[in-house]
Amino acid sequence: MVASRSTCLRRHVGAVLVRKDRIIATGYNGAPRGLGHCLDLGCMREQMGIPSGHRYELCRGVHAEQNAIINAAYYGVSTQDTVLYCTNQPCIICARMLINAGVIRVVHRGNFDDDLALQFMREAGIEMVEIPSLGR
Repeated sequence: MVASRSTCLRRHVGAVLVRKDRIIATGYNGAPRGLGHCLDLGCMREQMGIPSGHRYELCRGVHAEQNAIINAAYYGVSTQDTVLYCTNQPCIICARMLINAGVIRVVHRGNFDDDLALQFMREAGIEMVEIPSLGR
């Protein structure tokens, strides 16, 4: 449901942070507050010919996992000892943020290949759970 709010033209991703079976924050991929959305301006990455999984910094959008952490901070809610549920496997940038945010478990549907992200999260002791997509 959260992913349906995405304003990305390439991929709709949603993330939910949960503590003690309660949702504390959500996030979806899209442009920062107050900036134009890809839906309106077009995909910068597509226009520049950047393939998925490369040069994450060259994008108008903020990842869903990042937005969930940011939204928790914005509203003054601690992310320590939380579980992240995400439609996709986090990338390496999100993995580092999740580690520092105190996330202890990530439940995802895969659909994004970033072995370094998986390695970092496992090294940090984050439990990784992949739930197969319906189409697999």
